[in-house]
Formats: sequence, structure tokens, C-alpha cells
Amino acid sequence: MSADLTLTVQETGPGSAYELTGDQVAALVAVPDLVRLTPAPGGRWNVRGNQKVGLIRLPTRSGGAVHLRLRPKLPIRDLLFLLSYSSTDPWHSEPVTAATADDLLPALADLLARTARRTLEAGILHGYREVAEELPLIRGRIRTTDQLRRTGLPLPISVRYDDHTPDIPENRILLAALNLAAHLPGVPDPTRLILRHLAHRLHGVRRPHPGEPLPTWTPTRLNARYTSALRLAELLLSGRSIRQEGGAPTPSDGFLLDLPKVFERFLTVTLGEALAHHGIRCAPQNVHRLDEARRATFRPDLVLYRGGRPISVMDAKYTFLKVTSPPVEHLYQLLAYCTALGISHGHLVYAATSPGTAPTDHVIRCSPVTITAHALNLNEPPADLLAQIATLAGRTATAAP
Repeated sequence: MSADLTLTVQETGPGSAYELTGDQVAALVAVPDLVRLTPAPGGRWNVRGNQKVGLIRLPTRSGGAVHLRLRPKLPIRDLLFLLSYSSTDPWHSEPVTAATADDLLPALADLLARTARRTLEAGILHGYREVAEELPLIRGRIRTTDQLRRTGLPLPISVRYDDHTPDIPENRILLAALNLAAHLPGVPDPTRLILRHLAHRLHGVRRPHPGEPLPTWTPTRLNARYTSALRLAELLLSGRSIRQEGGAPTPSDGFLLDLPKVFERFLTVTLGEALAHHGIRCAPQNVHRLDEARRATFRPDLVLYRGGRPISVMDAKYTFLKVTSPPVEHLYQLLAYCTALGISHGHLVYAATSPGTAPTDHVIRCSPVTITAHALNLNEPPADLLAQIATLAGRTATAAP
């Protein structure tokens, strides 16, 4: 049996060289875009990050495993704030504790423990579920058709009734997340004990089986106090799947986040809220047609509408710009979007880790299109980062016709 190997890889950077067996290389390349592998001198392999963070266990054919620790470039506190906008109904992150401030998984587990404990302090949410069964007495409504089939057998009685139970979608999702967080590597023992205690409080709730789709829920007045815990639980559970080459997403042992998607979602939610104050509606990821035959499609990150008409288009780029001009392929992309949508102004929004990057306009030659490149400093405190979003919304609204 092959021994396990642990690799710690930064989200960005030149990477490090490792001695890998053929099975270990096969395990790494079986998941597309997880890391970047290139041959290195001495028969070794250089392993670079690919804008993903978390921890994942990849089994090898020889019986061992590769444990990948993918560390983010951003501080954990800043990354948690971006993650708090991972849905249309943001859960606002709290400060992480000193014990978990340097690692993503312990920080998420600690945050879930505190959020779930506060949620369940007011009691376990119950709901009504329709139950059909056979009982020795009448409860609810008799299922006449089923009962008539029981010729000559008056008992048991086929009945249907509404049961007041804690086994509802909200509690199933929360229980699944609590169990997952309690088994994540690196979580301190006190946090594990709290997570297990909270899971035990959800007595009577069925835990979803591995691979089973999570139940759906709808925010209402009755489950409003559960919202923050459920959004965080969904985030944790969504990071459990990886996509094998040529296959569907499969459950994985660990947790994985795609940071370009996190940044795109953060920008979509926050900018949509800010632009609404300017009378502009944002439509994310809608399908548009590039050619007259309507065969070539594209999905801009955001199309901005005023009065029902598109006025601008925007694309999020989780790339830390080090030069004043965007890559040419990014300009090509926005030029195509603007041309197909019949608009004259597009916007590229980049991530940054230092202040002082001013927006730059790029007027396309022989074209009415102008493309403006913006950079958001993600290392700023939450209030300052949201202020940058408000400034970006104001500039975008002013530039729009």
C-alpha cells in the first residue's frame, strides 16, 4: 500500500517541486483545474495553485491518498467576508477567533458552531409533514381506497395525517453541515464538541445520506432566524463535490472553493444592491446570442438595464492586476459583449491587494466602444470594501447613457 502524501499549495505563486509517484500524479490530474502540474528538474513535479482553496483528499490506485491543502492569498477574515455574500441573501460573517484565524476550514467550522448555537437557542424549528401509514386507531383522515382493499380486516386502519415534526428541510441541511464540520481536519477539539452537541440537539431529524441531494427550502417569516445558519451550511456542503474528468460531480472527502466564482458572486450581489439605488437592474449570467444565426451563445457576468434596455455589461476577473492595461483577450471579450448587446460601454472589474489602482478607460479604435478597467482592493476592511463597491456603482451609473 502506498503512503499518504500531504501537499501545501498557495492559491497563487510559482509553486513548489515535489517527488511524486505515477499514482499520485494520476490522482492530481484526475480532477481538472485543481492544481497546475509541470515537470521540474530531477524527475520532480512543480505543483502550483489554481485559484482554489480548501482541503481535499484524493485516493490513489495503490491504496494511499494525496492530501491537498490549498491556502488562500487573502487573509481568512477577508475571505470569510467575501463568502458571506455567496447567496442572494447574505449571511454577515463575524470576526474569527485567534485559534482559527490562519486556516479556512477551522474558521468556517467555528463560525458555523457559533451561528448554529445562536440559532438553536430559541428552540428547534418544527413543521408539518404529511404522513401515510397504518395504525390501530383513527388519526387524521382515513385513506378510503387503501382501507377498502383490506376486505374483512378492520385493523390496522389506513390513515393520512399531518405530523408536527422537527424532520424538515431546514433541520436536515443544518444537521448535515454540523456533521461535516465536526469531521473537517484541523478543527480544534472544543469546536468539535460544540458541533456534535448541536447535532445531538436535532433529535428526530434524518441526516441526508452521502450523495443524496440536499432538500430545498424557501425563506419565510417562520424560518427567518435560521437563514444565516442555513446559508453558511449550504456553503460548507456545496464545497464537498469535485468533478472527475468526464463525469458528474461526486462527493469528496474535504472542502473546496473556487475563488473566481466567490469573487464573481460577491460582486454580483453587492453591486446589484448598490446599482438599484441608481435605478439600474443587474441581470447575472443570462444567455445572450453573439451571431445573427443565434447559434453562438455567451453569458456575461452582469448586464445592466435601465428602463428595460441594456446600458452596460460587466465581467469579474479574479486576477491581481500588476500592469495598467488589462490583457488583450479580456478587452476582446468585452468588445464582443458590447457589440452583440448594442452598447457602447463595458467594464472589467479585477481583484487587487493594494490601494491606489485608479480606473482606466480603453477606447477601442474604429469602434464606439469604451472599456473601463476597475480594481477592488480586497484587503480593505468590510466597510471600506463596500464603500469601493458604492463608488464603482456611482461611476458605472454615471458612464451609462
